[in-house]
Amino acid sequence: MAMMWAGRFSKEVDSKVNAFNSSISFDGRMYRHDIMGSIAHAEMLGRCGIISEEDSKTLANELKKVLEDIENGTVELDMNAEDIHMFIEATLTERLGEVGKRLHTARSRNDQVALDIRLYLRDEIGEIKKLVISLAEVLCDIAEKNTDTVMPGYTHLQRAQPITFGHHLMAYAQMLLRDVGRLNDTLKRLNQCPLGSGALAGTTYPIDRDFTAEQLDFDCAVINSLDGVSDRDFCIELSSSISIIMMHLSRFSEEIILWCSWEFKFIELDDAFATGSSIMPQKKNPDIAELVRGKCARVFGDNMTLLTMMKGLPLAYNKDMQEDKEAVFDAVDNVKLCLSTFIPMLKTMSVYKDNMRNAAARGFINATDCADYLVKKGMAFRDAYKITGSLVALCIERKTDLEHLPLEDYKNMCELFDNDIYRAISLDVCVNMRSSKGGPSPESVKEQINFTRECLLQLNQ
Repeated sequence: MAMMWAGRFSKEVDSKVNAFNSSISFDGRMYRHDIMGSIAHAEMLGRCGIISEEDSKTLANELKKVLEDIENGTVELDMNAEDIHMFIEATLTERLGEVGKRLHTARSRNDQVALDIRLYLRDEIGEIKKLVISLAEVLCDIAEKNTDTVMPGYTHLQRAQPITFGHHLMAYAQMLLRDVGRLNDTLKRLNQCPLGSGALAGTTYPIDRDFTAEQLDFDCAVINSLDGVSDRDFCIELSSSISIIMMHLSRFSEEIILWCSWEFKFIELDDAFATGSSIMPQKKNPDIAELVRGKCARVFGDNMTLLTMMKGLPLAYNKDMQEDKEAVFDAVDNVKLCLSTFIPMLKTMSVYKDNMRNAAARGFINATDCADYLVKKGMAFRDAYKITGSLVALCIERKTDLEHLPLEDYKNMCELFDNDIYRAISLDVCVNMRSSKGGPSPESVKEQINFTRECLLQLNQ
């Protein structure tokens, strides 16, 4: 296939240079978006009288046929083509001759590329959002079944205070709601149409940029032509939003990996979402969660690639910017892959409530409640804190816990203690009394679930 820009050159490009320069191997996935943009452009050219109405209709109709032929396999992408844009135009010209050559009037490949990537990523944001929302819905479903499943809450990976499994899951649900918010914010800034920016300085043709923006469902046309062709902020912003999603999945994966271990055994993954060992027959490895944790680093790298690629580029377009696609496509592909695997993994896991409760019964995670008991009887918190710390030390020395320490020992520490201390430090009471907004009590967690479901309902509309 001859290069569209070959007129200026007296010899063919070296085959290695052509292979190095080509991008169709990765930008070929944007064929639909390239064609949709070209249809809108062709219709605008006819509407503005830049080409005849007849040619405009012919171009639009044939572009639709090219799209249909690509999707049904009649036409295969030519991997020797420079990029998807040149391939579509060459295919069109081959079919329509002179009429096909009119399509690129008042357009540069620079604004064409900028348009295609925005159209493509706009669709991908929608797909990612659906998956994030689905994951949040699964978390709500599991949390609803575990509003009274007592488990230890941790700080520094040390048992700290009693919470519920439902409360723990709803923390991740809030992260996912913020993730959807970031995707929506990215979409707002992405959804501006660069078509008509030309190579960098617009065009002398009487085009209607507002028409093409409207036809392609953009909120508006990009206001500055230089910015229109050289802006890749939306790629960086999307990869950043995806990086945060992946960070959340990685944190969750780390906990799943811990919870699956015999040291915790809070959950067990379904056999369909675990693997075995080639040498140790007893092993059941949480490989899916580990891969998600590993892919997080890869997506971080994609984000850094984009930032580094753009940091030294003068206006306007530079060939360096061809590197935007592989990085942002990789980030998009991997977050979708991870989310689509993570959702059924969580849906099918088994929750071992008794193991969670047994773990909560150890580690003195009701010590704060013991101190609060004294505070409610009039003692200053710092004094209550010191007395409770001494009681914990005594329990450790006697190899017992606060629930089984005799009342006599409590009273030796402080006369304010009475029989009701045992109720105050029971795990269920400790959890149920934490009814402050956002806390782990069953009622509070139910409120969090209802709030999250309402948000998800709005996001799905």
